[in-house]
Amino acid sequence: MSKKKGLSLDEKRTRLMDIFYQKKEAFQLKEVEKIAQKEKGISPMLVKDLVQGLVDDNLVDCEKIGTSNYFWAFPSKAQNIRKRKLEQLTDDHVEFVKRQKLNEKLLEEAKVGREDSDER
Repeated sequence: MSKKKGLSLDEKRTRLMDIFYQKKEAFQLKEVEKIAQKEKGISPMLVKDLVQGLVDDNLVDCEKIGTSNYFWAFPSKAQNIRKRKLEQLTDDHVEFVKRQKLNEKLLEEAKVGREDSDER
């Protein structure tokens, strides 16, 4: 007997993001639930929590228009987020390298006159 293994939370989030990236349009929650069930095999009861989690993580945008909430995410936004994160990490790396060199220089200066001797 083969057992069908369920999807993990990360897999469901990834599949839900694929819906937004492939369709490239805004959806109401009901539409997302239908598409997720048909195309990605995600239970409609979980979609609301998954979408809200993606909104909280700034991966999906949400806007209330009239009485309806619309959700969307475009690949270009994700690319820009990753690009900014890479630039920030690169800047941090350069700063840490400068700080490391400065600390090594200060350590060498502090060692002058403090050579090991028999008295210590």
